[in-house]
Amino acid sequence: MKRKYIILIVLAGLFGIFSSCKKETGFNTLIITGQNNHNWQVSSPLLKQILDETGLFTSEIMKTPATGGDMNTFNPDFSKYKLVVIDYNGDSWNEKTNKAFVDYVSNGGGVVIYHAANNSFPAWKEYNEMTGLGGWGDRNEKSGPYVYYKAGQLVTDTSAGIGGTHGKRREFMVVSRKADHPITKGLPARWLHGTDELYSLLRGPALNMEVLATAFADSAKGGGTMRDEPMLMTIAYGKGRIFHTAMGHADEGGGPAMQCAGFIITLQRGAEWAVTGNVTQPVPFDFPTAAGVVLRPDFKEVTVDEAIKNIGSYEIGKSTKNLTCLQYHIRKLAGDQAGLLNLEKQMVTVLESSDATTEGKKLLLRELSWMGTSFCQPAINKLSSVEELKDEAAFALERLK
Repeated sequence: MKRKYIILIVLAGLFGIFSSCKKETGFNTLIITGQNNHNWQVSSPLLKQILDETGLFTSEIMKTPATGGDMNTFNPDFSKYKLVVIDYNGDSWNEKTNKAFVDYVSNGGGVVIYHAANNSFPAWKEYNEMTGLGGWGDRNEKSGPYVYYKAGQLVTDTSAGIGGTHGKRREFMVVSRKADHPITKGLPARWLHGTDELYSLLRGPALNMEVLATAFADSAKGGGTMRDEPMLMTIAYGKGRIFHTAMGHADEGGGPAMQCAGFIITLQRGAEWAVTGNVTQPVPFDFPTAAGVVLRPDFKEVTVDEAIKNIGSYEIGKSTKNLTCLQYHIRKLAGDQAGLLNLEKQMVTVLESSDATTEGKKLLLRELSWMGTSFCQPAINKLSSVEELKDEAAFALERLK
C-alpha cells in the first residue's frame, strides 16, 4: 500500500513539473492607437496580425478619441492585459489614464513601444523613462542624453541639440549588440532591413536601458550622423519590461519596413520577452542576413506544407524561398524517421502530380536523392521515362541504392 502511495506522489510531482514547463499562450494584448503622424490605420491591424500569428497573443485594438477630442473618455482597464502595444503619437491622455498606465507597468505589465510612439508625450516624465529614448516634440538636451555606438563603444552624449531626425527612407544594416539577450539570441550578427526611416539623434532619460541592435546613419544617405543609432532597446521600469523598436514605418499594405521578416520576428520575440522575460520562439528559416532583405508580404512564415506545395509550381527565375524552407525542415528533422517519411510522402505527391512543373520536380528529385527511402523509388522510376526528367531521376535512383 505504501508503495502505491509513493508512486502516486512521484507521478503527481512529475505532472506538476511538466505543467510548470507548459508554454503559456493567449496573452491578452491591447494595441493603443487612434492618433499618429504615421499611418496607424494600416499599422495597428498589422501589428495585431503579426502578434496573433505566433499563437502567444490575443490582441485587440483600442482607439483614442480623434485629435482635439475629449480624452476624459479614454480610460482603458490595463489590468486586463499582459501586454500593451503603443502605436500612438497624439494628444495627451488624461491624468487618471496616465497614472493607471504607470501603475500597470510598475507592477509588472509588459509594453511594446513601436516606431513613432517614441515621439509621444515629451512632457510626461514616466513615459519618457519607459521609452528610454525619444524624438521630436521639441526634445533637446533637457530631455536627456543621446545614446549611440561609436567605434564599437556605447556612448552617452550630453551635448546640446535637437531630439529626433531621419533621412530619406532606405534599406539599412542592423547590427546586434547583445548576442546573449533572449530577444536577439540566435539571430545573425548583421542583417539587412527593408526600406525604412532610420531614426537618429534620439535622446531621453536612458535609465535601465539596454541597446540590443543599432544601424549606421550614413551621412552620404542623407540625414546621417555617422554613428550607430539604437534600433532595438529594452527598458526596465519598476517590475515591468519594455521592448522598444524604432523600426517599422507603415506604408500602404505595410510596405517593406513592416513586411521585413527581421522587423516581424524581432517584434514577436520582443513582445514575448516583455510579457515573460524569456523567448520560446525559434529563429525561423527566413530571418534575413547581411546578404539581403527578406520580405513577408502576407506577414507570416511559410509552413513546410505550403513550401512543398509551392515548389510544385516553381519555374526558373522565381524565388527559391520555398526550397530553402523545405531544406531547413529536412535538417531540423534529422534523426526523426517518422517526420522525414511524412515529408517524403508529401514530396512524392507533388512528383506524381500532372500539374507540377518540370523545374519543381527537378528540385524535389535532388532533395529526395539524399534523404529519400524506398518509399519514393516507384514514383522516381516512373519519371525515368519522362524525357525532361530522366537524367535527374536516374541520378536520384543511383544515389538511393
